[in-house]
Formats: sequence, structure tokens, C-alpha cells
Amino acid sequence: MAIGKQDATHLLIEDHRKVEDLFEQFEKASGDGRKEKLARQICMELKIHSMIEEEIFYPALRGKISDDDLDEAYVEHDGAKLLINEIEAGGADEDFYEAKVKVLQEQIEHHIEEEEKSRGNLFQQARAADVDLETLGEQMAARKAELMDLALSQGLPPAQPATMQHEGA
Repeated sequence: MAIGKQDATHLLIEDHRKVEDLFEQFEKASGDGRKEKLARQICMELKIHSMIEEEIFYPALRGKISDDDLDEAYVEHDGAKLLINEIEAGGADEDFYEAKVKVLQEQIEHHIEEEEKSRGNLFQQARAADVDLETLGEQMAARKAELMDLALSQGLPPAQPATMQHEGA
């Protein structure tokens, strides 16, 4: 699949729509097997999305947009990562499984609001900053393809929080 030129924010917005759709499918799904498959796909998509944001997008914006907004985005990611690791370690037949997926959905909805929908959002700030969003988009698309290949061939390691203390750190 050829990777066309794509603004970094548009690539991230596409990811947001895909995950929103997966959460919607999870809500409607019946049967533990189907729910678990969707939950694992949601977790994989979110891990890859947060990795390309944290490795490429956020560092490119540091010092060019509000540091407070970037710091908040990292912490929001970490809250989601803790739930992602819990969901991936569990199964649909466990207590609190669906509640964890629901809370993850609420956290992600809030994060999407902050990044692309609220006034003065992160993406608006990025577009107004002196950042080459097309070059960033190319780098992010290439890294995303690499991570997707890894996820499908070997699986991704547990999500690593960037701002929170965690066991084994």
C-alpha cells in the first residue's frame, strides 16, 4: 500500500475515527469471544497511536505549542495505558472487563476532545505552529506501518507509561 502525503493531524484524526468505531462495535457485540477480539484490536490500535504521538508528534511540537497541553496529553496517554495493559492481561469472562473497556472509551473520548475538538485544541495549535506537518505525517505513517507489522507478527509489549511510576521501573 503506497503511503500518500498526509498531514500528521489528519493521520491522527483517522486513527481517532477508527478507534471510535471499534468502541461502538464493542458496545453492540455479544459473546465473550467477539468482545475480547474487539477489545484486543482497540488496545493494539491505541498502543500504536500513542507510540507515534509520543515518539514523533509530541516531541516535534514541544516548545512550539502549550507545554501544559502537551504534558496533559502524555498523562492522559498514561492513564489509558494502565487500562490497556489490564484489558490485554485479562479476558472477557473476568469481573470488571467490560467496565475497564468502557472507562478506557471515556478516557479516549476526552483525549480526542482535547486534541481535535475543543477550542484551542492541540491540533489547531500544531497547524498554527512552525512545524512541517506533512513531513511529520510521512514519518508517523512509516512508523505506524512498522509497528502494525510488529503487532501482527510478534505482538507489541505492554504499554509503557511515560509520566507515571510503575512496578518494575
